[in-house]
Amino acid sequence: MKALIFAAGLGTRLRPLTNDRPKALVEVNGITLLEIAIRRLKAAGCKEIIVNVHHFAEQIIDFIEKNGQFGIRIVISDERELLLDTGGGLKKAAWFFDDGQPFLVCNADILTDMDLARFYQKHLENQAIATLAVRHRTTSRYFLFDENMRLCGWQNAKTGEEKLVAGGSLKFNPSILQSFNPFAFSGIHAISPALFDWLPATEGPFSIIDVYLRAAQTGRILGHNHSSDGWLDVGKPEALVAAAEFLEKNRNFAID
Repeated sequence: MKALIFAAGLGTRLRPLTNDRPKALVEVNGITLLEIAIRRLKAAGCKEIIVNVHHFAEQIIDFIEKNGQFGIRIVISDERELLLDTGGGLKKAAWFFDDGQPFLVCNADILTDMDLARFYQKHLENQAIATLAVRHRTTSRYFLFDENMRLCGWQNAKTGEEKLVAGGSLKFNPSILQSFNPFAFSGIHAISPALFDWLPATEGPFSIIDVYLRAAQTGRILGHNHSSDGWLDVGKPEALVAAAEFLEKNRNFAID
């Protein structure tokens, strides 16, 4: 199994901690977020990982090398010249996934005790183009699913922007939003290489959200509700206290 870790973000919400280091190298109980992500993916069965870098990229590269790539193959997707967002970052790293097998994608600043191996297996069983880990929580942006957890749209609760998959095209129709189940995205994906067919031909930054919405017109983009699992976005300095408690108290969160 292979995986991609998104570690290129500027980490603006974590300032001042990210004034002199990348977000992925912020520590929780003496362990960097990047190491936690790598060890979690390794424990789930990942043998090869690609990490995208931008902000203080050299520090991440040095960290991985000094730790002997954590006993697996870890390569770098270099975005130092231009930060490519989630879709652009996936496209730049697509060459790495040359074995035709589905792979995992996760954000470096997410902590969860969700069983990643089981999540991956469910993706294989469902034969989906992509499976998105989602949960019930309050946020500003939601994925919208039908009763079978098939992706039907996306909504920004703050701006009112909505993008719906209907009739083979993206349509705006507020009157049918009540038919959908809103879930917050958890920053973890299982993706089949077939998704690459929906990536735009142009280069540069773009969000993976529109890619999923286009693919959902004719393919299966599914949600995986893991609301019963522990989950934490370590995006702000005040979240570090909760993150430390999460690592100390959650017996299922093994990183060895």
